Amino acid sequence: MLCAAHATGRLIGAARLAALVQLTAIAPISALAESPLQAPITHGLALYGEPALPKDFAHFPYAYPHAPKGGRLRLGQRGGFASLNPFNARFGDAPQVIIGNVLQSLMTRSQDEPYSFYPLIAQSVEIDDAREHVTFHIDPRARFSDKTPILASDALFSFDLLKSRGRPNHRAIFGLVKSAAALDDHTVRFDLTGVKDREAPLILAAMPVLSKKATNVERFDELDMTIPLGSGPYVIAEAKAGARLVLRRDPDYWGRDIPSQRGLYNFDEIDLDYYRDGAALFEALKAGLLDYREETSAARWASGYDFPAVRNGAVVKEVLRPGRPTGMEGFVFNLRKGIFRDVRLREAIAMMYDFEWINANFYSGLYNRTESYFGESDYSSVGRPAGAAERALLSKYPGVVRDDVLEGRWRPVQHDGSGRDRTVARRAQMLLADAGYVLVDGHLQKNGAPVLFEIMIRDRDEERLALNFAAALKRIGIDASPRVYDEVQYQRRRQRFEYDMMIGQWLPAAVPGQEQLNRWSTASLERVNSLNHAGVASPALDAALDNLLASRTQEDSVAAARALDRLLLSGFYFVPLQHVNAIWCAYGAALRHPAHMPLFPMFPFGFTLENWWSEKAGIR
Repeated sequence: MLCAAHATGRLIGAARLAALVQLTAIAPISALAESPLQAPITHGLALYGEPALPKDFAHFPYAYPHAPKGGRLRLGQRGGFASLNPFNARFGDAPQVIIGNVLQSLMTRSQDEPYSFYPLIAQSVEIDDAREHVTFHIDPRARFSDKTPILASDALFSFDLLKSRGRPNHRAIFGLVKSAAALDDHTVRFDLTGVKDREAPLILAAMPVLSKKATNVERFDELDMTIPLGSGPYVIAEAKAGARLVLRRDPDYWGRDIPSQRGLYNFDEIDLDYYRDGAALFEALKAGLLDYREETSAARWASGYDFPAVRNGAVVKEVLRPGRPTGMEGFVFNLRKGIFRDVRLREAIAMMYDFEWINANFYSGLYNRTESYFGESDYSSVGRPAGAAERALLSKYPGVVRDDVLEGRWRPVQHDGSGRDRTVARRAQMLLADAGYVLVDGHLQKNGAPVLFEIMIRDRDEERLALNFAAALKRIGIDASPRVYDEVQYQRRRQRFEYDMMIGQWLPAAVPGQEQLNRWSTASLERVNSLNHAGVASPALDAALDNLLASRTQEDSVAAARALDRLLLSGFYFVPLQHVNAIWCAYGAALRHPAHMPLFPMFPFGFTLENWWSEKAGIR
């Protein structure tokens, strides 16, 4: 689960916000103070049940507590950045590596559990059985990098600021909180009465704590290259917009010895350079400019790694297999464009993606076809007939889920591998004919309007895939035109939904939850920079999302997620592509990682190989 909720919040003026923050920090809310929470103090939070690790745990299972500290890690990333604020509405313009490394949260998630949080800035937490009140006790040792203490007033300031000006997910869930108060310098309490979202306390636990003193409220909405004051293991030593970011270890990091941080963040310096595309990143690895690269091209993985550094052992090639779900990647239809409103057209287009030929000829047979939004997990509906709980959830919206999807029989259409499967093409043409589409001089039309659209892409790998897909669509009279945009143009158009079709990606969630709102809810439809790439809006999806968030048990959560999966599959909002159940990586021979892989990683090794180290580093 991505520790996030998604809906827009109301913006207020900077002066009014500053006054509100100041007032709130000075005076606790009396109603809260008069109604003390009767709940035991605990060391962690879990979505269901109790956290797996005991109060006196020594370190996370995927961390090596004896890892030497030192050395420099050189990484590369595609694209660029124009801001150092990853928490406002323009968070997509900021490097996400700041999160965790520089700016940290009240508590931190264990990636070895589906959804649990452990102490970080907050050393303990109180929560009642109804999850209507949660109180965080800030560690008195907690410090920002300028050595000033982290206080409850900083947490309360962060809450108020993010509720009004933060990411859409922060605005949504924080806006539901009835009230918040600093009970003393190290205690902050939230009243969640009426929220009815089991995930809400964990989202608050994941709240970044910003410095009240050092945060510029007036400029918080802007693209801002001001180096932020954080509380994490690193400080930003250099930031060149669009090109380079350097993180340097804070030798006085206050949390280096607490269990949740032990064995992590082992490099003295992390240099992150930005590159045009995946091909440029690969060339940088070959040239010895990078210490680690995760390969995303099966063709390159199969045949491109026979270069001198691999042959002489200077670069290690390894396949790692985390236990994460697969998520979803596919050609996504932008339903904001009228051409795609007919689900039968979307289904026919999806039928023409020839995975069997593409996998054999482009990817050396290394991929599996993606079938579900929650693939490789219990939350997938594919191959599973709907149970009574799912049918009850869907019964209010008859006909929105196809019978084959409801019964677990649906699969993406399989081709014969020839690259020109005539049987599939005929099936697609029959479906289009039934929907009122006709061929005129080889071009598909409906009511005189031709079916033609652009596929927005950003690199050669996507271009090759899109060109093959466009050629297949041409066989049934559909004119699809792939067009390459540079990274800046691509991101701007994506954020504003200025595309017909693109390759959309939804990151995997160990437990689906609040992050789904920003992908499928009506509220996210026109919100700039939301992840509702498909432009989806329907009462059935909104109801399914409500059911998911209201789940009280893991069984309820599974039923609600499978119902959501069936709705999405029935809507043909995407053309599912493919995935691999492995991480293909190449790295410098001096790098090491623990033998234990995280069981439920959002990202396999964080943004910056947080649990890796250099064998050449000396112990400090």
